[in-house]
Amino acid sequence: MAGIELPGSDGVSARRQRNIALLVAGTFFMEILDGTILTTAAPQIGRAFRVASVDVGVAITAYLLTLAVLIPLSGWITARFGARRVFLTAIAVFTVASILCAASPSLLLLTLSRVLQGVGGAMMVPVGRLAVLRVTKKGDLIRAIALLTWPALAAPVIAPLAGGVITTYASWHWIFLINVPLGLIAFLAARVLVPGEEPLRPAALDWAGLWLSCSALGLLVLAASLLSAPVPDWPALLALASAGAALGGLAVRHLRRARHPLLDLDALRIETFRVAHAGGWMFRLTISAVPFLLPLLFQDAFGWSPVLAGSLVLALFAGNMAIKPVTTPLLRRFGFRRVLLSATTGAALSMALAALLTVETPVVVIVVLMVFSGVVRSVGFTGYNTIAFADVGHGQMTAANTLASTLQQLAAGFGIACGAIALRAGSALVGADALGALGAGSEAFRIAFLLLALLTVPAVVEAWRLSPGAGENIRPSRQG
Repeated sequence: MAGIELPGSDGVSARRQRNIALLVAGTFFMEILDGTILTTAAPQIGRAFRVASVDVGVAITAYLLTLAVLIPLSGWITARFGARRVFLTAIAVFTVASILCAASPSLLLLTLSRVLQGVGGAMMVPVGRLAVLRVTKKGDLIRAIALLTWPALAAPVIAPLAGGVITTYASWHWIFLINVPLGLIAFLAARVLVPGEEPLRPAALDWAGLWLSCSALGLLVLAASLLSAPVPDWPALLALASAGAALGGLAVRHLRRARHPLLDLDALRIETFRVAHAGGWMFRLTISAVPFLLPLLFQDAFGWSPVLAGSLVLALFAGNMAIKPVTTPLLRRFGFRRVLLSATTGAALSMALAALLTVETPVVVIVVLMVFSGVVRSVGFTGYNTIAFADVGHGQMTAANTLASTLQQLAAGFGIACGAIALRAGSALVGADALGALGAGSEAFRIAFLLLALLTVPAVVEAWRLSPGAGENIRPSRQG
């Protein structure tokens, strides 16, 4: 919105602008941390509820997919009720849901509580960002955005080890209870810092698009949970999957025809955007499954402690961050096509190599593999995120950004489900009780990682088919 002064930026001191940005960054950190911290704690939660560790994945999936579904809705709600009111409500919902998660006596209630927690998280992220933008002057935007970026980098790095430490020295309940004092502090700070505003009158909400999208995703998640069960209920699974696919088709048809759709799909007609969210979607799907499966492999199959498992997964995210300063020079030197082709091929290779891990594998070899996996993950994410908007016009940018955020969050959510399904498939191939005995599940994990490697191949093909000059208009110059 070049040339338009953001509402509310006048009359807010630089110190207050910074404090609001720090507040919102803190809530982002909670939201992102809760998306990944359960992976290391899954075995302990599974034992508490007397279910397999892999079944806990449904609670992670439900949270991530709730975030994805409600991202498009957050903008309309903010315009209708005001950023301050929605942000305060989101913090309260997230905090109360965290208490319910800790008090859950079963996996079903934990999953439902995670859905409620996802509702709060989905409102905190975009609404909090908007609150920052509205009080920040143009000259301070770079500093404010930098503050909002660090949680996305730090939270995934801290989550595996934090989950391992909490479950080892306390209990899995504290993963959620720790949000309570943080939520109370954030709520009180938001009441003082975030200025009020007059609500707007947005266009009528696309209720049909919202209902079709939510119903389709809900049915597909239920189908995925049945597919990952030890003995799937095939009639129910097929019925849910068919209904979900049918409603998904109707949702796409509606979104293409509606005057004010919940999601504008026009950006998918642009090659670079389509590749970033077609092959890129499969890349994100399989890459998101890896941090879910690794802690289960280290704990359930190898018998290692949660702290050791979390520390090893930490190496994956360390590789993710270590390569960040090099990604721009890589894009400058080799271009998007070759970088994405290398990243997707490297990701598939890292999954195939993970299938070779055994309890006898030296820890240093595992760390090297984790770092390599983190490197290709980071390079791929940076390449896809950058090229996605290379050819998107200024007038399409807002709608394309919302669509991109939704698709990326969907890939992360379904990635956990994909990992659970792949592990169950491996278990079925090597024996129904393979996951029940310590060390016996190594073969099941081997098959799961090989399946993920195969699922990454479409992303490799999409990158190979990308036009050689794709993204040249935004490719960093050699002098820059």
